[in-house]
Amino acid sequence: METIDTPERAMLVIPHPDDGESGPGGSVAKWSRDGSRILYVICTNGDKGTSDPEMTSERLAAIREEEQLKAAATAGAEEVVFLRYGDGELEDTREFRGRLVEQIRRWKPDVVLATDPVRNEGHGHRDHRISGRVAMDACFPYARDRLHYPEHLVWGLEPHKVGSVLLWGSERPDVVVDIADVIETKMQALAAHESQLSSDTVRIEGFVKRRAEAAAERAAEHGYDLTYAELFRRINFRR
Repeated sequence: METIDTPERAMLVIPHPDDGESGPGGSVAKWSRDGSRILYVICTNGDKGTSDPEMTSERLAAIREEEQLKAAATAGAEEVVFLRYGDGELEDTREFRGRLVEQIRRWKPDVVLATDPVRNEGHGHRDHRISGRVAMDACFPYARDRLHYPEHLVWGLEPHKVGSVLLWGSERPDVVVDIADVIETKMQALAAHESQLSSDTVRIEGFVKRRAEAAAERAAEHGYDLTYAELFRRINFRR
């Protein structure tokens, strides 16, 4: 397991509002504090994530967008782009891939963060699997090769080579980020998603800290002495 330097520019491909904070939110807070410019691309509007019988999809989508903007500002993301696909409706299409390629070519990230689409030990949300797979394809080869989505050239967007992808939620992580000094920021950012979480602050803190402690314990197996951590699987596209 290895560490990673703070990237100059990073882009997160986030399946639903709140996934960015519950997943790599500590890394975002740490990197933004250290000068990284970070873009959130929110793939779906999260309009199905409720058990409230009085809630409608339209109201929920609007609520979750407001919550996401507050959370991203707390974590330190510079910009948020909403693609507004329906919750549970992501598909591996040329159109979806092209929208991610467009953001890569516009933002020019050194690293892209996405959910790991490969799971053998459990079943993840379908939007997580599809967004992770399409994000990797968007990075390589589509954003790199100028003849993919040639309309981007007309828009003034040149091809871009992403250095690597960091996949969160991986069963086989090989990168660790120490988030001990930003754990409070991660909790505050996640707490912005009030529609998805209990209002009990103690429960929110416990959820975040237990996951970060478990990641630190896993990193300890590789010689890292950390209190709180986040783990990723890295795929390099160039060296």
